[in-house]
Amino acid sequence: MSPAQPNFSGAARYVLDDELARIVNISMALEMPLLLKGEPGTGKTMLAHAIAEALKMPLIVLNVKSSMKLVDALYQYDTLTRLNDSRFGDSSRDVSNIEDYIRMGKIGQAFVADQRTVLLIDEIDKADTDFQDDMLDVLDQMEFDIIEIDKTVRARHRPVIVITSNAKKDLSDPFLGRCNFHHIAFPDPKMMRKIIGVHFPDLDRQLIDVAIEAFYRLREIDGVEKKPATRELINWIRALNADPDFNPKDMAKGELPYLGVLFKKSGDSARVANVVSRRRLF
Repeated sequence: MSPAQPNFSGAARYVLDDELARIVNISMALEMPLLLKGEPGTGKTMLAHAIAEALKMPLIVLNVKSSMKLVDALYQYDTLTRLNDSRFGDSSRDVSNIEDYIRMGKIGQAFVADQRTVLLIDEIDKADTDFQDDMLDVLDQMEFDIIEIDKTVRARHRPVIVITSNAKKDLSDPFLGRCNFHHIAFPDPKMMRKIIGVHFPDLDRQLIDVAIEAFYRLREIDGVEKKPATRELINWIRALNADPDFNPKDMAKGELPYLGVLFKKSGDSARVANVVSRRRLF
């Protein structure tokens, strides 16, 4: 790897294993998009934030929608503003100059940025196959055309590209073939303790230990639609710590307060409360 190549090893509040760090760095070295899969809450989206923070690069986020067309991610031609300007004539813009009404989309913003950026393309699996494949054509070539003004936009700097998928539908083979891939597994208890330790460096270890043990046992309850993820655990520990009457020893007796912080769907919350009331988790 070139000495000039940026190296990512984590950020202040993002803990990662060596394998994930290696695939991030090799993707930057090879100038290839990094495709991340994993269940919600495993840190796919936050990885892009961490890369931007650690490497001091601006972060640009494209939140993919099912109805989105590729051109929306590249640029928009603001015809409504141009029409209003032509009617009322109180703008400094020249209505005969269409370029004044071109607005860059998220990919366009990454291309014209004055410095290298991190481009996060979040939940690509929401888009149709044509969007996915055409987008990678643009990212391969690092350019796109604005047909309204017959202009080609070329990237000033190749962005670091992170793409996430929740695997709601399969991605095409050509798409997969043009990305590096990494599946982020849900943290095991050992890794979770490291993550929690970063967020709560001075917190009572007994509280952390019993909360993590309870968290993993709660995740094992059958029939839960949305299992709690790392973010919910962090918020739960924060709630437990803020309660002056909470004693970690009470959790071993079956007292599990603030389950609504962990389970956000009413059906899940009711099911878990019923299970907890009928049997001890410890």
